[in-house]
Amino acid sequence: MSTADRRAALRETLIALARARIAEDGLRALKARDLATSAKCSVGAIYNVFGDLNELSMAVNGETFKALGAHVLAGLAPHADAPAVDRLIAMSDSYLDFASENPRLWRALFDISLTRTQAPEWYLGALDGLFAIIDGPIAEVFPDLDEDQVRLRTRALFSSVHGIVLLGIENRISGVGQDDMPQMIRFVLRSIAV
Repeated sequence: MSTADRRAALRETLIALARARIAEDGLRALKARDLATSAKCSVGAIYNVFGDLNELSMAVNGETFKALGAHVLAGLAPHADAPAVDRLIAMSDSYLDFASENPRLWRALFDISLTRTQAPEWYLGALDGLFAIIDGPIAEVFPDLDEDQVRLRTRALFSSVHGIVLLGIENRISGVGQDDMPQMIRFVLRSIAV
């Protein structure tokens, strides 16, 4: 096995181990020494593959973005011919479902220490890919808006739904319970079409 092959194999191993650790205990539980022990490598070997744990976390989040996108698209598929707001509701239901089933991986998408200007292009592309799924129905609801205005409304709508999900899943005092989240999301989404 070549050095490049060993490096690629270690990269995949580290991503899998980090993903499992984050899924179990959250992003803050990700520690280089624990990963090195589990991967049977040195701490230095981790930093030869990833510049730091933040870069490794981004790689895990890249996989989570893909899984979330696939989950949302699968939830949307039975509603492909439905009105725009109903498709947005189907996507939101899938988003809530994914967050509920994968709370720590989902939360790691937003807990990573990263600003938009610091994020690599591939990471921004993964995020924009998720927003693009929402853009279509938003453009139908607001047919007179240009692409930038559609994206702005997409982000506003995502932020609203995300806030409801985040406050509910974390059982925050200002949130609503798990059973009431779908109703609250529907209220917000149906309100945009009025």
